[in-house]
Amino acid sequence: MPIATPEIYNEMLDRAKSGEFAYPAINVTSTETLNAALRGFAEAGSDGIVQVSTGGAEFLSGTRVKDMVTGSVGLAEFAHVVADKYPVNIALHTDHCPKDKLDGFVRPLLKISQERVAKGENPLFQSHMWDGSAVELEENLQLAAELLDEAAKAKIILEVEIGVVGGEEDGVAHDINEKLYTAPGDYERTVEALGAGEKGRYLLAATFGNVHGVYKPGNVKLRPEILKQGQDVAVAKLGLESGSKPFDLVFHGGSGSLLEEIHEAVSYGVVKMNVDTDTQYAFTRPIAAHMFENYDGVLKIDGEVGNKKVYDPRSYLKKAEVAMSERVVEACEALKSAGTALK
Repeated sequence: MPIATPEIYNEMLDRAKSGEFAYPAINVTSTETLNAALRGFAEAGSDGIVQVSTGGAEFLSGTRVKDMVTGSVGLAEFAHVVADKYPVNIALHTDHCPKDKLDGFVRPLLKISQERVAKGENPLFQSHMWDGSAVELEENLQLAAELLDEAAKAKIILEVEIGVVGGEEDGVAHDINEKLYTAPGDYERTVEALGAGEKGRYLLAATFGNVHGVYKPGNVKLRPEILKQGQDVAVAKLGLESGSKPFDLVFHGGSGSLLEEIHEAVSYGVVKMNVDTDTQYAFTRPIAAHMFENYDGVLKIDGEVGNKKVYDPRSYLKKAEVAMSERVVEACEALKSAGTALK
């Protein structure tokens, strides 16, 4: 199937919420990790989301070019070609974008998609994230409203973050404190500023103790009930039926989360969960094993010539792709998206 159209992406998200499952959003930094994500989704029978961060986008453009838009466009164009060979729908997304990188990342990509849509084509990406967690709430929402308007023109869904995800990702670090929990008033102001879909659909990365990085299960103090509280605030604000879930929620910093916490969060309306740290390790682990097991082949020791078969990058990158794809399958199973692909 091709990369998801705006209509298919909306249907994916609707099905996830109504079916109480979520899509893994797999961060990729290369064609190899993209292929691993695609393989994993296909083997799980799950539609899914592939995303690139600011640092990942820069890396994708090459160490000499180092341009986020170039790297993003290159990945997206490649994905539009190869994803067509897989029996699942894939949405393309850009991850955390802070204020100082909007002009060099999200805004130019929105313009590209607006130009495509004006010509009767589909947008290049299906969603973009604005990470306003480092600015005050009112400025965050003001910028979010502006970006939501631009995204709607391109048939793109905007992701916003209200609250703070702790830890560090791509050089953006936040302390671990009370700001990790989105407050009821924050949810209410979000509805007032962004509406409930009539101004354009958006995903809400509300925070409930999430932390980026590497943590053992049980070490992250999550409070998924914060998400239910937010849905209830929105229901009251909008006058909806009790038990409704007006927000499309996103779960960031999921590494180290207990399975029951993940399932509870999904039951409150989480439709997307970012997966990066665990897939990075899954990709790198077999490469490390290959190097240790074949050290005398990958190195030209004592004047020898080495073994081309084991220092050929394909010999270890194939192993990495398979291992990472298996971790993607595991994520689909944990989030209950396995076997739910749209036909």
